[in-house]
Amino acid sequence: MGTSTATLKQQAKVAGPFYVFELPVRIWHWLHALSITTLVITGFLIATPLPSFHGEASSLFTMGYIRMVHFIAAMVFVIGLVMRFYWAFFGNYHSRELFIVPVWRKDFWTGMLHEFKWYGFMTRKSSKFLGHNPLAQIAMFATNFLGGIFMICTGFALYSQGTGDGSWADKMFGWVFLIEPSSQAVRMWHLIGMWVMLTFVIIHVYMVIREDLYSRQNGVGAMISGFRRYRDDGPMDPQ
Repeated sequence: MGTSTATLKQQAKVAGPFYVFELPVRIWHWLHALSITTLVITGFLIATPLPSFHGEASSLFTMGYIRMVHFIAAMVFVIGLVMRFYWAFFGNYHSRELFIVPVWRKDFWTGMLHEFKWYGFMTRKSSKFLGHNPLAQIAMFATNFLGGIFMICTGFALYSQGTGDGSWADKMFGWVFLIEPSSQAVRMWHLIGMWVMLTFVIIHVYMVIREDLYSRQNGVGAMISGFRRYRDDGPMDPQ
């Protein structure tokens, strides 16, 4: 197991740096970002096909290639999320933040309210965390974990329509059509999920860049090097 939070908090009486985000977590993060980007672009093109091309349809396979890239990115997305879940059992405390949100703690909700004010320009006081702040943690749990499972189930349910009855996709995800028999409705929910994830990505990028510019700690650099660095040696916030 990695370094405990208690030990890190004792060390964090100075400005750091502290090794927080381990290599498997960082690899997953960037592969996850790449797969989501690819899925959003190809998913949008699948939902809103390109205009007609010149030439015979028999000699063109543009939409087929777009769908193929979409399916490959989906496989990367699934494998990455499974491996990320696996690492949560063997990594340090912060490797589990994506899956376990301490909603039973009062200071978690207090911290999240403060982060709302901070990112909404309603306070000048920034917090200081080793891992993710409460607002980022609950947003990642809802979008990357729960939202990821939703996209996997609806996406592979739609995929099973191409592989046919009795295929592995039909056996594992065909139950989605027992809940919603309409293929078009499932496709629409899958598309809405895409827009939710895209919205999260935009807000997430804003947050980490703002951390680098205005907060007491680094943002983007922490997920590149794994080290959390601070601009002061003030106290840590509860985590």
